[in-house]
Amino acid sequence: MAKMTPRQRVEAALRGEWADQIPFTVYANKLPRCQVELELRNAGVCVLERRSVVRVETPNVRVMSFGYEERGVQFTRRVFNTPCGELSTIERPGIGTTWRVKRMFTKPEDYAPLLALIKDQRYAPDFDTFLKTREDLGEGAYLRAGIGYSPLQEIIYTYMGVECFSIEWAERRDEVMRLYDALTEDRRKIYPLLAQSPAEIINYGGNVSVEVVGKARFERFILPHYNEAADIVHKQGKLLGSHLDGNNRQLAPLVAGSLLDYVEAFTPPPDCDMTVAEARELWKGKVLWINFPSSVHLSGVEAVENTMRCLLTEAAPGDRFLVGVTEDVHEDAWRKTFPAMARVLNESGRLPLQR
Repeated sequence: MAKMTPRQRVEAALRGEWADQIPFTVYANKLPRCQVELELRNAGVCVLERRSVVRVETPNVRVMSFGYEERGVQFTRRVFNTPCGELSTIERPGIGTTWRVKRMFTKPEDYAPLLALIKDQRYAPDFDTFLKTREDLGEGAYLRAGIGYSPLQEIIYTYMGVECFSIEWAERRDEVMRLYDALTEDRRKIYPLLAQSPAEIINYGGNVSVEVVGKARFERFILPHYNEAADIVHKQGKLLGSHLDGNNRQLAPLVAGSLLDYVEAFTPPPDCDMTVAEARELWKGKVLWINFPSSVHLSGVEAVENTMRCLLTEAAPGDRFLVGVTEDVHEDAWRKTFPAMARVLNESGRLPLQR
């Protein structure tokens, strides 16, 4: 087989076709521009760019942002003036991420303005930006579109936070369900746009913590949204997956019966509770796109190389399998461990893999 470009490897694996070797992807925000990054790209690493194919407007909600500093730390405060009242958030930048200091919902009086904000959201295609970015980045990168969180996850992680959500779920569940129903209709505005977009694959939420939502709520409130979206985008030849980077053992049978085409950011032990071999056995026909366990990077190059070889053995023969980095890795580690991963994949990742 002729040598493939990084993008071609990703495309082949996602389609269930044979690539020349196991693809190695790294989120763009986990790979700072530097000499090591250049060497990794030359070694075949594919930079994964997450780009939207839709834009959102809120014609009846005025949004204002204010930057300020406290004790040497920069913060951004956003104020949302809705027809039903005011909401605000406070965020501060982290390394490759943003930390929420204050979420939008903090008290029962916030239900009305939050519901007004959700109902005011309007979506339109933004395909040209996606296409231009894909052309500019070339064969060394792959672009993935996304929907954002499913309704329940949006309420938990974007609007309320786990503690606040738990209180509201216990004391004012009817109000929470009004938000859930409004977000369900909101997401349904997005699905057809994604189906018609130039994106080949679409991530739908994820970050599901079974310890928080439980198996029953996952089945009732989260999985149906994945299936509904998948049914729509499949008609246009798109693939749908989810960022399931937590403990998946309890959820695995439900995922197996879902319409998800791929599971992205799947994290094997020692970080989470399900092995690659178990996932490959249970999720036959689905693409497994793993996140190399972040904790192993702290154990040094030899541990990373040994773990990578073990993962390849579990993944054999290697079809529908990709290795990725989707989570933070310590600044002192990645410059040595990412090249170690690339070396093992280039030496031992030729397809088909041998056990």
